Amino acid sequence: MALPGIALDQWRAQCQHFEFKGHQLCYWTAGPEDAPPLLLIHGFPTASWDWHYLWRPLAEHYRLIACDMLGFGYSAKPAGHAYSLLEQADLHQALLAQLRITDGVHLLAHDYGDSVAQELLARHQEGRIKLASCVFLNGGLFPETHHPVLVQKLLLSPVGPLIGRLFNRKKLEASFAKVFGPDTLPGSAELDDFWTLISHDNGPAIMHRLIRYMPERRQQRDRWVAAMQATQVPMRLIDGAVDPISGLHMVERYRVLIPQADTVVLDGIGHYPQTEAPEAVLAHYLEFRQAVAQAAD
Repeated sequence: MALPGIALDQWRAQCQHFEFKGHQLCYWTAGPEDAPPLLLIHGFPTASWDWHYLWRPLAEHYRLIACDMLGFGYSAKPAGHAYSLLEQADLHQALLAQLRITDGVHLLAHDYGDSVAQELLARHQEGRIKLASCVFLNGGLFPETHHPVLVQKLLLSPVGPLIGRLFNRKKLEASFAKVFGPDTLPGSAELDDFWTLISHDNGPAIMHRLIRYMPERRQQRDRWVAAMQATQVPMRLIDGAVDPISGLHMVERYRVLIPQADTVVLDGIGHYPQTEAPEAVLAHYLEFRQAVAQAAD
């Protein structure tokens, strides 16, 4: 049975607010407060609504936390800000502290969020946060296998500010058509909602600033990969195979670099498995968590 999801206006109405470094951020919670905490971390250029198909079924099992990161969705988008993956990790730790969640945090991340999760995993190894598990969806876990689309390359170039200002719904549709699976493309209404999130509060004007995560990934690559190789935190990669950015070629690299790699490949699925194949992602995630729980007993 297809998962029903949550309408964007209903999702926004459930937003709660917290302040981080003087900026107002939107966050969401669901599920029993005494259940294991699961932090969901969204990707670029979208927002936490990406998880809306999985939100209710996951909330039956876990205490869910998700926020629109600084510069995304319904959170603040300061125009002159130097956006950083490390700061986004700080933001998540601040939110967890506000919610009085101190340890045993599980992560489910996608795209840009994968890099934030890698930073949190490195901090776990350094004793700065306590994680319980980590599941990655499609994302640039390894800079050497990341194949950015043209608009990302242009945003990172000297003409980036202009490219951002010119970015519109039509260009979003063209970009998504390249990275989604051929049989799982977003419909017109879903594209409208994605565009609403991106364009909110003049979001395209800062896209050239947000895209600086790509060189930051290269700077942190060795530290993050070393953490993934050394950690005892259970990990799984659930990946849409036909994603040209971080599809099967990235899975193959993951299997080379990560000891006892736990990987799931979703055939015919592209860069957004949580919206293209949410039922499959849910099944593989719950299976993973069951195995983690059994191993802990």
